[in-house]
Amino acid sequence: MIEPAYRFAFGMLHDREAAEDAVQESAYRAWTRLENLRPGWGMRPWFFGIVANQCRTTRRNRWWSVVKLEAPWRTITSPEDDIVRGADLRRALRRLPTKRLEAIVLHYYVGLTLEEVASVTRVPIGTVKSRIYRGLKQLRPDLERMNEVFG
Repeated sequence: MIEPAYRFAFGMLHDREAAEDAVQESAYRAWTRLENLRPGWGMRPWFFGIVANQCRTTRRNRWWSVVKLEAPWRTITSPEDDIVRGADLRRALRRLPTKRLEAIVLHYYVGLTLEEVASVTRVPIGTVKSRIYRGLKQLRPDLERMNEVFG
C-alpha cells in the first residue's frame, strides 16, 4: 500500500522528498488514529484519504514548490525529449485545481477504481467522474500541443 500511496503523493506534489514526507506523515497519522477506521470501510481508501489531506496541506504551504524532474521509478529513454515532455506535463498538471488533480492522479496514476476514488475523496461517484472529465478537458490543449511537438 505504501508504493501506490507514494505514487499518489508524487503525482500530487511532483517532488520526491515532499511525497516521501507526506506518505511518512500519513502512515504515522494512520497508525495513531487506527481506531478512527470505521467498520466496513476499506483500509486502502481510508489511508489514501489521509495521504490526500497531507498533500493538500503541503500544497497550501506557501514555502512549498515543485522542483523534481522525474518520478524515481521511470526510466528515461531519450533524455532531452523526456525531460521537456515531463516538465510540460507537470506544468499542465500543476495548473489543475487540486480536486481535479487529485481525482485524475488517484484514478489514472495510482489505478484506483472510481468507487475507491469516491471513497478517498468522500464525494459521490458522479462528482468524481465530473472532476476527471473537467480535468482532462482542461489538460487536452496542453496534451495536444505536446503531441504536435513530440509526435
